[in-house]
Amino acid sequence: MKNTIYENVKETADPRAILVGLNVNRSESDFERSMDELKELTKAIDIDAVCTVTQALPSPDRSTYIGSGKVEEIRSSLDVFDANIIIFNDTLSPMQLRNLEKALDTEVIDRTGLILQIFARRAKTREARLQVEYAQLQYMLPRLAHMRKALSRQGGGSGRLSNKGSGEKQLELDRRRIEHRMAELRRELDDVEKERTTQRGKRINSGMPRISLVGYTNAGKSTIMNNLLRMYGGEAYDEKQVLEKDMLFATLDTSVRKIAAPGRRPFLLADTVGFISELPHSLVKAFRSTLDEAKYADILLEVVDFSDPEYRYHMDVTKETLTEIGAGDIPVLYVFNKSDIVQEQQKESSQLVMDVPRMMDDRIYISAKADDSLDTLIDLIEKKLSESEAEYELILPYSEGAILSSFNERGIVKSTEYLPEGIKIVATLSASDATKYQEFFSCNLG
Repeated sequence: MKNTIYENVKETADPRAILVGLNVNRSESDFERSMDELKELTKAIDIDAVCTVTQALPSPDRSTYIGSGKVEEIRSSLDVFDANIIIFNDTLSPMQLRNLEKALDTEVIDRTGLILQIFARRAKTREARLQVEYAQLQYMLPRLAHMRKALSRQGGGSGRLSNKGSGEKQLELDRRRIEHRMAELRRELDDVEKERTTQRGKRINSGMPRISLVGYTNAGKSTIMNNLLRMYGGEAYDEKQVLEKDMLFATLDTSVRKIAAPGRRPFLLADTVGFISELPHSLVKAFRSTLDEAKYADILLEVVDFSDPEYRYHMDVTKETLTEIGAGDIPVLYVFNKSDIVQEQQKESSQLVMDVPRMMDDRIYISAKADDSLDTLIDLIEKKLSESEAEYELILPYSEGAILSSFNERGIVKSTEYLPEGIKIVATLSASDATKYQEFFSCNLG
């Protein structure tokens, strides 16, 4: 009889999660909004949310966060829904995580851990990967005692940290490994931050206006960036495109691109990481150097998903985050994106239909995919940039041709005349430029 070899192939099922939320003195609408957002976060990491369990208590249970009765209910639901992960809508203490995993005998993730996993999956550049790893280790450090899987046990040669303290408990060795790796990451991040600061300094010295796209995650910032690049990004714009996808935290990496619309001054546009409610403090801290692009902007374009019923709440979260990173005082233009969706809803319900695009003071209602909307946005940016500017007449010595070249590149020169004593120009200058170049002033044209 011929020998037959059978190969056992075990199919790995997609992760299935039970979502758990605790309402502690929150309004029903706020709580529902938070739970809906948890579902979107779960979807963003390809986990199927099969069941939602909620509980209302005056304060979280110190031991299990939701109380022993609810823990038993969740344990019974695991088999019913064939779930293998429990995801909580809040940050759990190390003790709560340990007790819940012991009682449920399955993986338990809190909101912070979930967002960290999303960030780890989305990080593409070296800087983003370093930032996410640092935040993960910072989160992991106080939770070592409850972790079910041992960390890497790879040792090394003489003098390595892994060989020190042979009498120590494994927990302490793990702790020391993490602290050592965090110190390494901090040094690497400091080097990357120095490089970013140098690049930012060059952009500041160029005198070109700096504008940052900010706002709640999935509001359409990357769509605006990509379509402006398509229209005004010059040749090979497709190579400058950023990731654009309908999901939370589709992109983490800050990208800076030059936008040069005909008849308008060019500017540098930065696409930054999106915000979300209850964004883990460790992530805000780890991504501070990236978020600093917003802090050093001349104007912030706050992109708002106008079709989302919770858009006002999203604006509040964005305002709080900008204040936290030190960008709360920068002038803001509010860009209400996806206004075309609202327009269609108004038509269907026979309401008064709004115009799109529509510009009102520091607000604009647009569709990020429509060229006329983006043209109107460019007009609003130009108008905002001109608010603190005035026209000046300058006489530049012929030895200062670099200044004229810089002005021409920025699109602020109105006229040029070559005289025996120098180059007479009329240029539109900001207050900072006026101070910088006042020695060449002929007069202020008002």
